[in-house]
Amino acid sequence: MLTVDTAGIIEQANEAARLLLAGAAAGVPLARVAPAWLSRAHLEVCAGRRVDQRARGPVGGPVFEAHPVHAGRDGVTWWLVDVDDHQRAVEELRAEREWTTFMVEASVELLSSLNLERCMEATARLAARRLADAALVVMPLTPRQYAIVHCDPRGEVSHEHMSVDPRMLPGLAEALQGFPLPPTRWVEPAEAPGWVLRDRGGEVGSVAVTALPGHGLATGALVLLRRTPRAGFSDAEEVFAPLFTAWAGAAISVARLYAEQAAIAETLMAELLPPTAPPLEGVELAARYRPAGDSERVGGDFYDVHPVGGSGRESLVVLGDVSGKGLEAAVLTGRIRNILRALVPLADDHHRVLELLNGAMLAHGDPTSFVTLVLASIERRADQVVVRLTSAGHPPPLILRNDGRVEPIHAVGTLIGLVEHITSVTESVVLEPGETCLLYSDGIVEARGGPLGDEFFGEERLCEQLRQCAGMPPEALADRVQMLACQWVGAGEHDDMAVVAITAPREPSHRAQP
Repeated sequence: MLTVDTAGIIEQANEAARLLLAGAAAGVPLARVAPAWLSRAHLEVCAGRRVDQRARGPVGGPVFEAHPVHAGRDGVTWWLVDVDDHQRAVEELRAEREWTTFMVEASVELLSSLNLERCMEATARLAARRLADAALVVMPLTPRQYAIVHCDPRGEVSHEHMSVDPRMLPGLAEALQGFPLPPTRWVEPAEAPGWVLRDRGGEVGSVAVTALPGHGLATGALVLLRRTPRAGFSDAEEVFAPLFTAWAGAAISVARLYAEQAAIAETLMAELLPPTAPPLEGVELAARYRPAGDSERVGGDFYDVHPVGGSGRESLVVLGDVSGKGLEAAVLTGRIRNILRALVPLADDHHRVLELLNGAMLAHGDPTSFVTLVLASIERRADQVVVRLTSAGHPPPLILRNDGRVEPIHAVGTLIGLVEHITSVTESVVLEPGETCLLYSDGIVEARGGPLGDEFFGEERLCEQLRQCAGMPPEALADRVQMLACQWVGAGEHDDMAVVAITAPREPSHRAQP
């Protein structure tokens, strides 16, 4: 800061001005110590001839900008600002803002999806945009097989599964090993194998290999390809590159873990899902299932169809309802279905099957686990179908006759899994062509809804509706029953619903008679 009178004599100079302008002091002419552009600007300001009162010029080496402030009628105070320092500060702030914006965009793009391929794509694309001209993400699948996502300078992404030796690229094997994380390794392009350079060896000036840290282990590695031969990160890159690789590695690690868990869940779910009802010789059959939650695929209700049970003369259909809901009920369902699958050879004796299932559940030791069941053994005899029914604490099967009559079959018995000794009653029923035996879970009759939203659908209402369905094919009948219960519930909550319709065909049997 300098205060100069209208005659061009310095009246005051602060310490910074004295260091910048050698000899600047009170009483010294400005023209003696200041550059000509500043002296000329002072004269023009004092004479009122300078419209833009700011002036700019070099002082020694750096460029300064001088800002005049009138200090009364007889003087002007000049403030000198180092433009180079200011410009550097502005550039540094702009660059930091750009990096901050990039990191925000990167975090949003990386953390907005649990899809593994998308996370790898985003990592390669973001790295090619900001850290390099092209980039590769390398993730191990097996000891020799690797997933590689490549982003070229145009931003186009490609996926490959390749068998590569990571030792062929210096630093890659170390980056894939995990913690402690090695520092970024800069490699000469001549040392990189062809699958890294992608036939662009002449365009690549430097190669960098850095680890993508995950959760306790390295997720993979990021390979950066630059046109410039300079190896090393800039000061800003030294700060932000480790943050980016940490975020990218964490996102890929989470997405990979999610993908592995989803694959495991899908495999287990396939075993828990109700099967597609297979065709049975001499009988028409349809099954429907709806879990309690809209987002759920399995629950506590289940059915199974075994074309051959017992001695082989009968088919076996099982419909059950386990205690609980959701995942715990689904796990119990899977266990019970596996036990029953092993007991199918004993299906001639329903009571024996239920006894063994009861013993297996009691041996498991969970006092809250139980299941209600209905077993239906089916045999075609000429044009009729004979069904042996045994209920273990389950809603009674219903027989729909051709004349519209609905007959409950009270094959009562003890539910399974709570008491040591069980009882059961088996009843046989004959279906004439077109007649149906309906098995259903309590989710149908206990569907709560109606006009006031608090009334059960009930067995009586179900029977009334079935009387109007005489002669209906089993697929249509199963759909009708499930639709009625769902309409009764409306938007309210409901239990799992399972329905199996067993119908004697109207077409005559072509089997040879004994």
